[in-house]
Amino acid sequence: MFNIEDFDIKLDTANLGRNFIYAEEISSTNSYLMSSDQKLQNGTLFLAEYQTNGKGRLDRIWTSQKNSNLTFSILLKDVNKLSEINLINLATSLAIAQSIENLFQLNIEVKWPNDILIKRKKVAGILSESSIIGKRIDKIVVGIGINVNQTLFTGKYLIQPTSLRIEKKRIINREKLLSELLNILEEALQLAKDDPAKLLNDWRARCKMIGEIVKIESENVSKVGIFEDIDKNGSLILKVKDGHEKFYFGDVSLRKI
Repeated sequence: MFNIEDFDIKLDTANLGRNFIYAEEISSTNSYLMSSDQKLQNGTLFLAEYQTNGKGRLDRIWTSQKNSNLTFSILLKDVNKLSEINLINLATSLAIAQSIENLFQLNIEVKWPNDILIKRKKVAGILSESSIIGKRIDKIVVGIGINVNQTLFTGKYLIQPTSLRIEKKRIINREKLLSELLNILEEALQLAKDDPAKLLNDWRARCKMIGEIVKIESENVSKVGIFEDIDKNGSLILKVKDGHEKFYFGDVSLRKI
């Protein structure tokens, strides 16, 4: 069971995780925060040991072994611009990568738009959802799943999964990892507001797929080209035969070919 007191001692944030909701089991932490009518404060974190309907991108189900990993969602209510939504996703992936590197000295790379990899194996993923009323952003919920102590993965995966326990060959302290992540994420989210250019450069430095030939698939389109760069809002720039095309976060799948 997650030790909230141990986590709280190590937490050094102003907002993230200060309001902490914990459940042994729930349908989906993202769904709860997105649909909740409660006046929850900015930075509220909901962690569940098991999600019966955990959500991944492209309507995929995210499955996780109970009491082994970190599956949680964060409520953000201080986002003012639509252009910030993509940057939040990139800031989150960078914070996950940096926290793992700090604690475990593993080389981490990021994959657009939402995967965190160790040796090309997936160790974590992100699902961000937003509620927009008119032109105003009501809230953003950032869902995060990190494979921490799980050692057996069944089923079929687009990217082979791994966990920190598999990579380090020892049991990992989840409380320490979560507090480290939130401490870094709060700074990364502020960087996204104050100096987005630096955030983007930091992300580029961790993305090994830039410059590679990739295939992008969404509901209505499939494109092959060179992953040339990301733009100032974090959208992917694909170089194709007749020029360049941009792809935004959402229902898009990217893979190297």
